[in-house]
Amino acid sequence: MTPSDLLRAKLNLETARLAWPELERHFARGVVVHVRPGSDLVEVALAMAENRVPQIETWLADGTLARPDMDDAQRWHDAQQVFWGVVVAPWVLVQEAAGPDGKTSPA
Repeated sequence: MTPSDLLRAKLNLETARLAWPELERHFARGVVVHVRPGSDLVEVALAMAENRVPQIETWLADGTLARPDMDDAQRWHDAQQVFWGVVVAPWVLVQEAAGPDGKTSPA
C-alpha cells in the first residue's frame, strides 16, 4: 500500500455528514471550500493534502472547487443544507449531500 493509499483511507474515514449550522463559523472564517457535486470529495481532499497544485488550479479554473460566497451561504441556510465534509487543514472541504428525494439544493 502506497502512502497515497494510506492517506486516502484516512481521509475517507474522516469524512462526515455536516449540517449548515455546523459550517457557518468555518464559512465566516473563510476556510470553507466547495467541491462540485459529482466530484470525488476524497480524491479532491487527497490532492489538497498532497499539495498537487496543478490539479487544484485546474479544478479552481473549471469550477470543481470554489470558495463559497454570501449567496451560497444564504441558499444553504434557507435550505438547511446537509453536506459531506472533510478537513484538510486549514480548509474544510464540503459537498452537498443528497436529500431524501435524491437531489441536492438548487445551485
